[in-house]
Amino acid sequence: MADHGSTSGKDVVVTTDAPGTAVVSSDAIQNPGFPPHRPRISDVDPKKERANERRVAWFFWASIVGSVFAVVAYFAFPIDEADPGSIRLNNGLLGLGIALALFGIGFGAVHWSRTIMEGHDLVEDRNAGHPPQEKYEKRAGAAAVFTASNKESGFTRRKLIRNSLIGALVVSPLPAVMLFRDLAPAEDPVTLLSHTMWKKGTRLARDPDGSPIKASDVTLGSAFHVIPEGLQDMHEGKLEAKAKAAVLLMRLKPEDLKVSAGKEDWNYEGIVAYSKICTHVGCPVALYEQQTHHLLCPCHQSQFDITEEAKVIFGPAKRPLPQLPITVDDEGYLIAQSDFTEPVGPSFWERSL
Repeated sequence: MADHGSTSGKDVVVTTDAPGTAVVSSDAIQNPGFPPHRPRISDVDPKKERANERRVAWFFWASIVGSVFAVVAYFAFPIDEADPGSIRLNNGLLGLGIALALFGIGFGAVHWSRTIMEGHDLVEDRNAGHPPQEKYEKRAGAAAVFTASNKESGFTRRKLIRNSLIGALVVSPLPAVMLFRDLAPAEDPVTLLSHTMWKKGTRLARDPDGSPIKASDVTLGSAFHVIPEGLQDMHEGKLEAKAKAAVLLMRLKPEDLKVSAGKEDWNYEGIVAYSKICTHVGCPVALYEQQTHHLLCPCHQSQFDITEEAKVIFGPAKRPLPQLPITVDDEGYLIAQSDFTEPVGPSFWERSL
């Protein structure tokens, strides 16, 4: 059974094949094409076009100002580790400058494309691939695309935009270059990391309160985060000193320790101390598994076996954690016998510069 009707001037046929089902058919829908082009105000008014061009350049110049401001602020407001406010001020001004530099380029590019570049609609055919013999045609087509893009964007013709954009792109990496360069030590890192605050007779103290630790305080299976006594009273260079001298202190059964020749007296009744700085890239090793006697680095999952002098048993670290030789003084407090006998921290610092 069929029922004929009319909708918007087109014939529609509804055919019933079975109770409760219907098939609807109509004329094929035609492609409506693009809507009529609506020119922007800058397309018909040269004054508005020049004004938009200046706005785009202002964004790019603002990016340059932001980059320069970040560099100046970094040096004009240095960080004083004893003053937390200086850290917030330095980071805040640095972040403000970098944000202005990045947003200036982004907003300028968006404003450029929306108000100045040609805004006509187009359809790009899907590239299904071409045989090798047509490679020259493909190259010519690619060159034509670049030529058309240059014409539509006005990059070559609009010198104000072009020069300000180039300036912004050249200056914007400077804050990053400055920050990464500042990470490099001014001295030979091997020399810097070969010596810490530890010396003969220095007491082991709890981090962060600095109270000394007695051997009787360290129970079997316990672990302490340790700093040299006196570190908490420092003002200048405190963070750098702590970064090198941080230690983990643990107590095992003496019979569980596998001690190599020459290190028999480096532990005291099963109490051992190892550098807290991972030998991979310097992350703090702070996870101690009491049952397995393993130390874990949370950054890249290196694992060290305390029963075998912090030998690497898993992960990217290439050498054991340096051991701090310890003993006790007359009052029963744990003390260092000497400094570390090898550089602390990442192994790559040992390479000559």
